[in-house]
Amino acid sequence: MATKKTRSSKSTPKKELPTTSAVAVPVVATVAAEVRKVDTPAAVEPQSGELKQLEPSKKGVLSAVKSKPSKAVAESKTETPAVDAKLESNLAKQPPRALNSPIRVFQIYFEGWQRELLDPAFYPLDNSRSSSELMEFNVFEQLEKNAATQGASLWGALSWRFGEKTGMSGAELVKQIVDHPGYDVYFCNPHPYNEALYHNMWLQGEVSHPQFLELVNAFFNAAGLDTKELKEIEPSTSFSAANYFVASPKFWEKFIPFVKRVLVTADKRMAPAVRDLIHSKVADDKGLHAGATYVPFIVERLFVTFMRTEGQALKSYKVALPERERELNVHLKLLREMKDVAHRTKSAWLAACWVNYRNLYFSQTNGKDWCEKNLRTITPTEVLFG
Repeated sequence: MATKKTRSSKSTPKKELPTTSAVAVPVVATVAAEVRKVDTPAAVEPQSGELKQLEPSKKGVLSAVKSKPSKAVAESKTETPAVDAKLESNLAKQPPRALNSPIRVFQIYFEGWQRELLDPAFYPLDNSRSSSELMEFNVFEQLEKNAATQGASLWGALSWRFGEKTGMSGAELVKQIVDHPGYDVYFCNPHPYNEALYHNMWLQGEVSHPQFLELVNAFFNAAGLDTKELKEIEPSTSFSAANYFVASPKFWEKFIPFVKRVLVTADKRMAPAVRDLIHSKVADDKGLHAGATYVPFIVERLFVTFMRTEGQALKSYKVALPERERELNVHLKLLREMKDVAHRTKSAWLAACWVNYRNLYFSQTNGKDWCEKNLRTITPTEVLFG
């Protein structure tokens, strides 16, 4: 999620564990043989050779996304407005050279100093005057209806912190897309350690936002979504965060209406007190996300839900992030592989081994107080596989 001020959404463990030879982890010896059988995709290194980068026009960048505050409909606070007229007119007067490229990636920023940090392969998108609680999703809605994306085979809008979070340049992202053609959506997860430590991103949200699971459970029930998803073990290939995806018009034509419908339906059916809390800034109790409500944190996790339901016919490709992969220690790599094997084989026993090893890791890195507060909540009592 892009925010106006520098922030960090990571929950990186407090200290590095020693190597496995210095820590007593009985379960590793038990499952090591099975884990080694996994053909885990290797981190993809950028290939040599010059990439034909997209070159933004100096005279033709997006000048502003001046979004007006969303107006609540009769029963909904998340109904979004029509395409902003100012954005439309600015693009009509100064269309970016992105209109000439089949892959059009825009980069959202909020303040002038952030523009200096933008990637030259992307197209600057000033979102400084937006006040929508939907954040990036509001930008997606506007761009999907705008001439700037018409005729594109793939397009997306990424945070100004994309390079910082992913360790990847815009040219490298475009190269991975070009080198793997034929997919409807290309996505990545800038926090791969979460793939090793949590069943899914819904459970991960519990340690980042107060009462997250309780509120999301009410949201799912009201929206008619299957609450089992909140407890299921998901493979690392499904983990996605921060709305970091570039996709085809076919994807956007299905994804945007899906999210809007889910939000509106949930707002209509939730109890007023719960609805008000979801639209409150309690979600950002640490002040890390510019006073965001729960809505954008729910929306950015709905990608996986969509791909398993209405988007199941769409083809997805997870972009490798070599720099982030290199930051994983031996324990995180083993934990991720264990969980993936458990999911692939539907082994409740191996899933239990993973949970025990994961809990030991958390006790060593995050401490006793953190574990007493969070472990029970983020560990479902039954084993479910997504």
